[in-house]
Amino acid sequence: MKLRDQMPELNGATKWLNGEVTKSDLIGEKPTLIHFWSVSCGLCKEAMPNINAFRDDYKDELNVVAIHMPRSEKDLDIDQVVEVAKEHGITQPIAVDNEHNIVDAFQNEYVPAYYVFDKDGMLRHFQAGGEGMKMLTKRVNRVLGKETK
Repeated sequence: MKLRDQMPELNGATKWLNGEVTKSDLIGEKPTLIHFWSVSCGLCKEAMPNINAFRDDYKDELNVVAIHMPRSEKDLDIDQVVEVAKEHGITQPIAVDNEHNIVDAFQNEYVPAYYVFDKDGMLRHFQAGGEGMKMLTKRVNRVLGKETK
């Protein structure tokens, strides 16, 4: 995906945990942070407290959705996804994308990966990797119309 692209549909998940959302649920009211993660990704687990903080700190201003992107055969076990989500306090909706339908729609190749969309569903920021939470915070705040120093 390129900046200013429209959010793809969130179709084709193997299963949804913590409630299902659609693109139309996410567009119009408030911006959205979509993060891709995997149970076999150590950096994803390290970043999860930061993502949960976004979810909690901005709950009235920001949608947060998790996409589980399996990286190996072992990652396809939905019970393990449920277990890791519970361990790491992931209460936002999680699309388990075992067939990579959503991954392909986003043209995503990385975990962790973060996509920030404005309230109209336009991509405003993308980043991948475990570092850069300050940059992600800055971009989320910019999309929310808040200035940060």
